[in-house]
Amino acid sequence: MICGGIDLGGTKIEARFFDGPETATIEKRRVPTPLSSFDEMIDALVDQIEWLHAQGGKDLPIGVCVPGVIDRETGICYASNIPSTGHSIEAAVKTRIGVAIPVINDCMAFAFSEAMNGAGQGEVSVMGLILGTGVGGGYVLNGELPYRENGLAIEIGHVGVPLRAATRHNLPVFTCGCGKVACMENYMSGTGFANIAEHVTGQRIGAHELHVVDTNLAERLLNIWTDIVAECLYTIQVMLDPGCIVLGGGASQIPNLTGRLEVALERHRLGHVAAPKIRLALHGDSSGARGAGLAALEFAGAK
Repeated sequence: MICGGIDLGGTKIEARFFDGPETATIEKRRVPTPLSSFDEMIDALVDQIEWLHAQGGKDLPIGVCVPGVIDRETGICYASNIPSTGHSIEAAVKTRIGVAIPVINDCMAFAFSEAMNGAGQGEVSVMGLILGTGVGGGYVLNGELPYRENGLAIEIGHVGVPLRAATRHNLPVFTCGCGKVACMENYMSGTGFANIAEHVTGQRIGAHELHVVDTNLAERLLNIWTDIVAECLYTIQVMLDPGCIVLGGGASQIPNLTGRLEVALERHRLGHVAAPKIRLALHGDSSGARGAGLAALEFAGAK
């Protein structure tokens, strides 16, 4: 289970060298992501690949996970926070190092990691839901990343928040960076929590700041936010019907979140359908790179 994984994000490019039966991190190296040009970003990415080769040899399986959409046919990426739009990272890397490496969406990599010896271990279908600055998702079925016609991950963050939920809490329509309005991520991400707090109190309060506000107010904000997230879980269930939903990202660290969501989802579920298991990610901030590394192992085995 020796492999390397690289998480290429808008802030950093983190390389991890994995080994052992649980594919655990042995070494890691983080560098800032150059954002001024695609070529500079690829320079930094190749430098991280070479660092991994120094750890595990030239034949080390290495995978890369990136944000955004990756066209299934061309490998061309579309992203808002890294300079990859209109370019193929996979093709650029192959030109530089002479070897093809898999490049997959970071949310799909997260889900794959948690399905394989993670919080979703043993489940036939696993949904990974990242509650960070934004909201994204990935899906694994029978231990594999399923076919996606357009290279989309599970873009649940850009599904509209249900009218019933917005009405229930008298929430305004927030405009999303994607150009649409009322996208779920503007209500249920870490940023979304602050949006709700600002609407209710006039102040932007992050979920990590609740310990310094009045207990009753903190509970009110948590109840609104949790109800919106539960509506998202309901949407995921009726669309994908996963056996398990694994939560990651900074907002997933809200105390007793899984318990809160289990209660909230019970109010929304369809008829007598059993609720999916709700779990916190086992591999934390290493899951994206780990999932990319595991995908690289499969890629190497298929050649």
